[in-house]
Amino acid sequence: MAFQHPSFGSISDDRVIIFDTTLRDGEQSPGFSMNIEEKLRMAHALGELGVDVIEAGFPVASAGDFESVRRIAEHVRGPVICGLARSGGKRDIESAGEALRQAERKRIHNFISTSPLHMKYKLRMEPETVLEIIAEGNRKARQFTDDVEWSAEDGSRTEADFLCRCVEAAIRNGATTINIPDTVGFATPEEMRAIFTMLRERVPGASDVIFSAHNHNDLGLAVANTLASVDGGARQIECTINGIGERAGNAALEEIVMALKTRHDQYGRVTGIKTPKLLGMSRMLATITGFDVQPNKAIVGRNAFAHESGIHQDGVLKNAATYEIMTPESVGWTKTSLVLGKHSGRAAFRDKLAQLGYAELEDEALNAAFARFKDLADRKKDVFDDDIRALVDDESRDHERVRLVALELSGGTKQQAHVKLEITVDGAVQYVAVSGNGPVDAAFRAIGQAFPHTAELALFSVANVTEGTDAQARTTVRLKENGKLVDGQGADADTVVSAVRAYIHALNKLLVKRDRAEPEAL
Repeated sequence: MAFQHPSFGSISDDRVIIFDTTLRDGEQSPGFSMNIEEKLRMAHALGELGVDVIEAGFPVASAGDFESVRRIAEHVRGPVICGLARSGGKRDIESAGEALRQAERKRIHNFISTSPLHMKYKLRMEPETVLEIIAEGNRKARQFTDDVEWSAEDGSRTEADFLCRCVEAAIRNGATTINIPDTVGFATPEEMRAIFTMLRERVPGASDVIFSAHNHNDLGLAVANTLASVDGGARQIECTINGIGERAGNAALEEIVMALKTRHDQYGRVTGIKTPKLLGMSRMLATITGFDVQPNKAIVGRNAFAHESGIHQDGVLKNAATYEIMTPESVGWTKTSLVLGKHSGRAAFRDKLAQLGYAELEDEALNAAFARFKDLADRKKDVFDDDIRALVDDESRDHERVRLVALELSGGTKQQAHVKLEITVDGAVQYVAVSGNGPVDAAFRAIGQAFPHTAELALFSVANVTEGTDAQARTTVRLKENGKLVDGQGADADTVVSAVRAYIHALNKLLVKRDRAEPEAL
């Protein structure tokens, strides 16, 4: 029997709605931040991936959040665009409604804490007051849209009887999706399955709404808890690309989707996700946030389909199914291949980008990427697909306030390192010459003089993009300022240039994060 939903119409019994919160919960990860253009780029890509709902942000949190939600609502078609709001916030729901006004399909997602711990110490409210706020918040949200979601923050630690009363109040006052988050990642799969089963059996009107699962990964159980929630009757999954999110993160979209697909015999559920695009999405997010996934990350880690054991290699060569439960191609992996050379033209380069899954680049971005490719081809014997990805990702960062123009350096064992740096800051050229204890130190000092700031270097890491002594370096830089962390990445055949690109990327992210504000507590 199909289910009728205000945004999706008829939904088949085996269909699971994918609610992506990379742009909202994911961006709250320590070190992560995105500017408006990066969020818009991610939102378009999520739509192409096949995500059903995009939680675009928390409009009342800051002017930047409001504008990013408004821009996504205006320009992204296909998925439902969702804005977060507190059920009892003075301006939250109006702000979300205004930000979503131009959306093709829109949802307001309102929430309030329901656990005894949160009500006593965070909200300082009595249960009856919380119930009144739930009713009022959902009624108010329905004034802006028929698609309203309500979440019981810390729902997994909420007393069963009170949780039932809260869910009933939300349904009675207009909520069409009910989300029960494991906000602090405390629950077990058995507990999450039991919560959804209990609510569906006990709450009046439960058969008329979609139940949703939002699980955090503090004990490494987010994906397991989400799959158990599906077993218990959840029809919507809230997740993020690469599992990013507060603290230990959220349930990873790519892991959940491939678990449902690979073990359809167990779960009997399908999604609308185009799985060959998963790796590209993972890499796009890593480039934008400046934070790579770990090598052994399921589905999208570089070791996910690598086999070093002789026994494993022998088995895979005879029959891949001996050690691979899904094909690498099904999630976007392809064999590393040599690509264009220094004599290749712009048209061939554009075709290669299309083969690698990149959307059409604007002329300025294409020209910049092509120029870097020609330079790389002059310096590097073999150019691989991953080299192309690294330099294109490095050039496709939009609307950065600080940009690298030129870098010259000298040094050695018998002389101090010296750097000449040229950057632009909001379009104005800055030129400095600085000495330091090695070329990286001198380069970072030069950035500090050209663009004074108080951020401290918290992490500096260098890895190779491909193999060989002429491989491009991919550098990660983490900056810390007033308790805020940001990560930046850069790639180049010259390690120092790569480090400077990473530092400037992090600095741009810090400028975005400075403008973010948290709404006042209820």
